[in-house]
Formats: sequence, structure tokens, C-alpha cells
Amino acid sequence: AFACALNSQLRTVNFFRGEGLPAGSQLEVATRDRQVVHESVESVTFPGKRGCLGILPGHAPLLSELGVGELDYTHQGNKRFLAVTWGFAEVLPDRVIVLAQTAERAEEIDVERAKKAKERAEERLKKVSDPDVDLESARAALERAMTRIQTARKLRA
Repeated sequence: AFACALNSQLRTVNFFRGEGLPAGSQLEVATRDRQVVHESVESVTFPGKRGCLGILPGHAPLLSELGVGELDYTHQGNKRFLAVTWGFAEVLPDRVIVLAQTAERAEEIDVERAKKAKERAEERLKKVSDPDVDLESARAALERAMTRIQTARKLRA
């Protein structure tokens, strides 16, 4: 798991309009069960499959596979955090749409449950020689649990 940090030097150029950059972007984060976020934001950072992507209003359109990690965004000057796992993100100059397998706001995360999941995954990973243990699944579970713990701690810090 990794946290994405928005580089303060990040600049965007609006190639698609002959006007200034939009003041904000609409962020939508959804899972198959619910819509987690639908807000106007100043910036978004999310874990792409091959690294973090920092998005400001007016960003060039792109599609990205979503990795496991922390999505953060700024809404009315306040930083907010979500733990997300796998899916896709579509970026348009005025909108970011994230469709994730799971997405939890930092305040929704049950830290004790995440710690127990981390311990279970670590135990599974210790059984390298056991043919019944799916190591890839155990690594993914560990990454998810660590991301959830890390994201929840951001809120409590």
C-alpha cells in the first residue's frame, strides 16, 4: 500500500478549451453497492495501477486502472481520505469518476477489524510451503488491510 502525495508544483494546461481552467472538478466515487463521494473538489490524488495520479481542474482526459491505496481529495480547503481497491478512474477536464471494487471513507473504517485482517494475511503468508495457501490472495489481503489502517490513521492524526 502507498499513499499518494499531490505535488505542489503540479500544473495543468487546458488544451481542450480556449478559456481558463475550471475552478473545480466534480468527483464521483462509487462501488457497485453505493455512491461514496459526489462533491465539487479542488484536487484529487488516487492510486493508479502503475503509480499515483494527481489531478487538478482542467486535467487532460485519461482512463486509468485503479490500484489499491489511498485516494485523497480537497473539498472547500479540507483534505479528505478514502481507502480504495481496484477498479477504474476516468478523468475529464471538469470531472473525475472512480468506479472501485471497494471504497471506504476514513471515518467509516473499523481499525480493529482491519488490524485483524492484517494479522490473518500475515499468518497466511508465513505458510509459503502450504499448497492450500493462495499467496497472491494473501498479499492482496495484506495490502488492503494496510491501506485501510493507514487511511484511518490520517483522520485521527
